Amino acid sequence: MILTPPHRTDVTELVARVTGDEKHDPSAHSTLDVVRVLFERVLHVEPDRPDDPDRDRFVLSKGHGPASTYAVLAAHGFIPATWLDDVASWDSRLGHHPDRTLVPGIEIGSGSLGHGLPIAVGMALGLRDRPAARVVVLVGDAELNEGSNAEAIQVAGRYGLGNLTCVVVDNHSDELGWPGGIAARFAVEGWATSEADTRSDDELATALGRTAPDRPTVVVVDPTRRRTEEEAA
Repeated sequence: MILTPPHRTDVTELVARVTGDEKHDPSAHSTLDVVRVLFERVLHVEPDRPDDPDRDRFVLSKGHGPASTYAVLAAHGFIPATWLDDVASWDSRLGHHPDRTLVPGIEIGSGSLGHGLPIAVGMALGLRDRPAARVVVLVGDAELNEGSNAEAIQVAGRYGLGNLTCVVVDNHSDELGWPGGIAARFAVEGWATSEADTRSDDELATALGRTAPDRPTVVVVDPTRRRTEEEAA
């Protein structure tokens, strides 16, 4: 069943069908609203044409917690919802880390942190002759500790990759911190920056949809504010 558009409750129920990897539940749930709003209101990619060369590319760098992405793909008809009931079984296409060769809508095999942003930079460079195509990569705040990301941030800024957006889900889990905040780390390398949280779909969609023509964009999303409100309710 394709939900058009999926309600947050519907997608949450689909996420609940993914079992067997509970240790990564916090990682999955922290990305849920970002992935849901991206597929619902921002990305141009269709389930009947997942390999369209002019499609937008969504790169899940936080591949060790793919349950939310699987649920959103199921909600939009990329995969059958029944696949969610059989994750990581012997014959399942859905693993604890996503596999781009087995799952429509998955662009890279991921899970080993630090690789998604460099790969997305390469994709964006390769797609400069396709102005309709955009690359959106989702990373976690602690993942930015990996040195490969520092190089990717620098290179993307120098090449002025206006077709690249990095979404950083800030769970305040990084050990080293960032002077001036995460956005400042990107701004010094020439990125356009914005911040949002997950309490408002409209605010989130606006931030995720905004691009700059001659430089990459970073959106720092803080999901902890929604969780704080829900816990207080």
